Amino acid sequence: MMQPSETVEMQEMAQPAAPPPQSQQRDVEARFQTPSQEPRERGCTELFCIAMSYILIFLTFPVSVCMCIKIVQEYQRAVVFRLGRLIPEVKGPGIFFIIPCIDQFLNIDLRVVSYNVPSQEILSRDSVTVSVDAVVYFKVFDPITSVVGVENATESTKLLAQTTLRTILGTHTLSEILSDREKISADMKISLDEATEPWGIKVERVELRDVRLPSQMQRAMAAEAEATRDAGAKIIAAEGELRASAALAEAATVISQSEGAMQLRYLHTLNAISSEKTSTIIFPFPMEMLAGIKQSASNGQQNFPVQELPPRHPEEADYNLAERRKSYNFVKKSTKDKLETF
Repeated sequence: MMQPSETVEMQEMAQPAAPPPQSQQRDVEARFQTPSQEPRERGCTELFCIAMSYILIFLTFPVSVCMCIKIVQEYQRAVVFRLGRLIPEVKGPGIFFIIPCIDQFLNIDLRVVSYNVPSQEILSRDSVTVSVDAVVYFKVFDPITSVVGVENATESTKLLAQTTLRTILGTHTLSEILSDREKISADMKISLDEATEPWGIKVERVELRDVRLPSQMQRAMAAEAEATRDAGAKIIAAEGELRASAALAEAATVISQSEGAMQLRYLHTLNAISSEKTSTIIFPFPMEMLAGIKQSASNGQQNFPVQELPPRHPEEADYNLAERRKSYNFVKKSTKDKLETF
């Protein structure tokens, strides 16, 4: 008979295992991707090769020192492989020692590399073809991962930068590409940094250097901008005319309310004309005479009203029409006779 504890254990074994959390899954993947840092047990062949190398170094001591001593610059690190196996410790900067014949090392540059992305022909979201140039700045922050994790970390990052540039710009319109360069550069930096982090690469900065449009698109945008400026100029001119007309109407109202204002305006105009060195001939005309002429004209219209002609009778109008027709027929007949005689 089974005990209760055994039954519980059987049920637990029958239940499917719950999927591990996302963080644990990432840790497991990273553990399988990155090389193990734990010391490994050396085999007999490896120990024999190391012993023979030390004996060779001792026998050729004056000469072997030059082969054992290596120098790495301040901005470099050395990744050492002994008999094909990675040594977890990174060498440098400065002097370090290797065992000839069984040790190989690679110098990894830790300085920031600037990569000029070639011009990419990109189709934007609104179906406009543009040519975009960009610059990517990146560096190696983990020498061991950059050597073991990827074949060529620098070339892989360059190819990924070209692909990411085309992918991100393809999701934006032309106006967004021209106006939101900083946002596009930030999005591209985040995407590249996430993709190159497992390779030991850190993307420092991404900049869109140049955006070139087709010639037809440039002419269309220039025409649109010119039309916009012309429309704005016309609106400003119309507003100026409106304000000027309001000011002139107000000035006319003020002048009409004063008797001497018109005379003063007349004298001011004469002064302005006389100041210019032109051959203009001025005949002064007193404003009082003009006022007297206007007054006499108005009195004459009142004394001699215009008389309207009485309307014609319909019979008279019909008689005139008949006379005109007769004369027309006579002229037509005479002309025809002359042509026949000719």
